[in-house]
Amino acid sequence: MSTLHRLIQRQQYCSKVLSSVSGKSSSLTCCNLSAATNTNTTTSTGNNHQLSPFRSQERFFHASTSTNGSSNIYHGTTILCVRKNGKVCMMGDGMVSMGNMTIKPNAVKIQRLFPKGTAATEENAQKATIVGFAGATADAFTLLERLEGKLDEYPGQLSRSCVELAKGWRTDKYLRRLEASLIVADESKSLEITGNGDVLEMTDGVISIGSGSPFALAAARALMSVDDLSADDVARRAMDIASDMCVYTNKNFISYTIDDVGDSSTLADDDDDKTTK
Repeated sequence: MSTLHRLIQRQQYCSKVLSSVSGKSSSLTCCNLSAATNTNTTTSTGNNHQLSPFRSQERFFHASTSTNGSSNIYHGTTILCVRKNGKVCMMGDGMVSMGNMTIKPNAVKIQRLFPKGTAATEENAQKATIVGFAGATADAFTLLERLEGKLDEYPGQLSRSCVELAKGWRTDKYLRRLEASLIVADESKSLEITGNGDVLEMTDGVISIGSGSPFALAAARALMSVDDLSADDVARRAMDIASDMCVYTNKNFISYTIDDVGDSSTLADDDDDKTTK
């Protein structure tokens, strides 16, 4: 039985009930049938969802998971950056998912940006800026390219480069729709650039983004007080915990480190702790 026939029967039943209660004529029935016919016609063309309000709400719910209206957004990432005892370690997993399906298990979500005019070799790795990203892949690489341009424009000024990137992120009508977030670290500081264009610097040396970030962040902060653990050890153990708890995080980790960090504030805090003990 077609939808139109079911609507006609429903309207006829309702009109009989109304007639028996209020004694009104059945002229309202013809009007309702005509309106129902018009509504069904417009619905069949795909321009109106009045006959299926619950279906419309469901589609809106799925569309609301993304600012650009797409429900098939690649997501599922955990990126963790740990700064401890003069060393920085940034680690990320390799899973890329779309909805409830795993697309790729060994993606590289951490990149090293070398200063302009410096060869991308292991000998110059200590001069590089480490960047980890989470969110839509194309959006993340767009921001990565723009960040590299800012670092070339303001060499040795990580904070200013990130702030200039965030300003462009918020003011550009196309760029501000990008769905990605970044963690940027060099030998002096670690910064997070959120999806809203905010630049944040954590005071405890631990930053995490992605779907498993709450678990990785909590585990890393708990392990920071263990003196025998290096930055690599803290990052590895925290990522293991995050991968066990987050279904969008696997154990195909990749990490980059920077040694001999010249962060006077971090080193001073460590010396004070040792003196107190």
